[in-house]
Amino acid sequence: MLRRLLALVVPLLVALVAALGVPLAFAVVQRESQETYLDRLGDASRFASLAENALASNRLTALREELVRYDRLYGIPAALVGTDGTVLESSRRPFPLTDPTVRVGLEAAFGGYRGDTDQSVWPWERVDLVVVEPVGRDSEVVAAVVTISPTDGLRSAVLRQWGVLALIGLVPMLGVVAVAWPMSRWVLRPVRKLDEATAAVAGGHLDARADEVGGPPELRRLAASFNAMVDVVGRALRRQRAFVADASHQLRNPLASLRLAVDNLEPHVVGEAGREAQRIAVDEAEEMGRVLDALLAATRLDSASAAEPVEVDALLTTHVPGWRALAGDLDLEVTVPPGLRVLEPPGGLGSVLDELVGNAIRLSGGTRVRIWGATAGDHVELHVTDDGTGLADDERVDAMRRFWRAPRHQNTPGTGLGLAICAELIESAGGELVLRPAPPHGLDAVVRLTAQPAG
Repeated sequence: MLRRLLALVVPLLVALVAALGVPLAFAVVQRESQETYLDRLGDASRFASLAENALASNRLTALREELVRYDRLYGIPAALVGTDGTVLESSRRPFPLTDPTVRVGLEAAFGGYRGDTDQSVWPWERVDLVVVEPVGRDSEVVAAVVTISPTDGLRSAVLRQWGVLALIGLVPMLGVVAVAWPMSRWVLRPVRKLDEATAAVAGGHLDARADEVGGPPELRRLAASFNAMVDVVGRALRRQRAFVADASHQLRNPLASLRLAVDNLEPHVVGEAGREAQRIAVDEAEEMGRVLDALLAATRLDSASAAEPVEVDALLTTHVPGWRALAGDLDLEVTVPPGLRVLEPPGGLGSVLDELVGNAIRLSGGTRVRIWGATAGDHVELHVTDDGTGLADDERVDAMRRFWRAPRHQNTPGTGLGLAICAELIESAGGELVLRPAPPHGLDAVVRLTAQPAG
């Protein structure tokens, strides 16, 4: 944000300096060119006065000597040109009369007036300054004085003044930038700290706080409001966890006593209907225990740690024996490439795969379960595929909701929380859990996680 702010401020400063400096640069060119032109015009007028007297007396020697001295002193060639275009006297020979500017000036002078008086010379133009002054006698033009002045000095003077203008404009601009840099950092530092605190809170670190000390008052108030909001959220989560923990603690003992009492009723129950009712009561007590454990597991998701890399090979080595024991007669195949390393919540991927493999074994109704993996760009996909009955399109969507169970699995032990918890665990690691159909029939549960380089 600091770079973007400076990228906005600096061009505005440059545009402001340019808006002030460009007209001044034009004015410098016009002023210097006009001063030089007036100086050369004064010299040409003096030569025209001398030439008028010399032509009247038909004595041009003194005029020629004056032109030569002028040329030697200033390096400016000068000449007296007759109305027929011939050079009557000049400071050097041959005198260049073929230049278009000279021809235009002579035509104007022989017409009785001066040519273009606004001859602005820009530093990049390597041109000469031509001044043509008519020589008149009795209101009649009899000749013209021509001076051709090099403009190296004029262009150098313009460049020097432009340099001074640029320096004058650059110094305050640099000063403003030098002030804007720390000022921008001072203004944006609370924003950066607030962004860091927000990211930390989003990552589960509810003890992170924004800076309430530095920066403008508005940002300090925003940081204070953010910290107050985090405090409220933290207290609410702590109360929720405390409530669930206390409720589970208070419920476990009565539930255990109830289960024990129901079990002890078995010898005293008479008749098939009574024994069936007693078995239903035992099953319901077990189901209540499983629901309580699932709720506790769901609540602990809020306090999960940050995602960390895990070796898939080591994880499979630990969990595959248990899967094979659970599978029994089912065909369990594990074909995961070696060397995979992914980002996952600590201890989360193992429990996720346990849930997915357990569902495939218990609920799919198939004969084969395959655990396989593949890399997809910067991600790793782990698949748990079965050849069972699978789920319909709407059922695959509903399966991610808490407490949802397929109608055909209502009498199968379970709480309907497993997939929802797994999806939240994977999402907390920046991954995704997707349920897809497995052709020709069955279900493909895909765990997509960020790949990590081997460390």
